[in-house]
Amino acid sequence: MSGQSSAGPTYTKAAHGFTQDMPPKGGYANVPYKRNLPVRGVSGAVIMGTTALICSYGFYKMGQANIEKRELEREKKWSRIWLLPLLQAEMDRDIYRREQAALAREKIIMSDVPGWEAGKSVYNTQRYVPKQIVVM
Repeated sequence: MSGQSSAGPTYTKAAHGFTQDMPPKGGYANVPYKRNLPVRGVSGAVIMGTTALICSYGFYKMGQANIEKRELEREKKWSRIWLLPLLQAEMDRDIYRREQAALAREKIIMSDVPGWEAGKSVYNTQRYVPKQIVVM
C-alpha cells in the first residue's frame, strides 16, 4: 500500500518491507483541548461591589439609628430634669402628711407622760432637720 491518501495518513514502503504510518501532508488538524465552559453567575467584582454597597447602606442606617437613639436619650434626660421639681413637691407633700400623722400618733401615745411635748425636736437647733426614719 504505497501511495498517498488525501483523507488520511500516508504510507511509505520501508526497505525491510514494513509500512510505516506517517502524518498527512501539512500535519494533523489542531486538537481542541481548550475548555469550553459557559459563564456561571456574576463575576467576583460584581459580588464584592454589591456586598460593599449593602454594607455601606447598613452602616449608614446604623449611624442614623444611633443619632435617633442619642436624641431619644437626651429627650428622656431633659424630661426627667423638668419633672424633678414636680416629683420633689409630691415627695415633700407625702413627707409632710406622714410627719403630721406621726405627730398625731405621738400626741395620743404620750398623752399620759407629764411634761412631754409632742413634736419637739431632739436637736438643739432652729434649723430644719429631716427625719432619718420614715414610718410607713
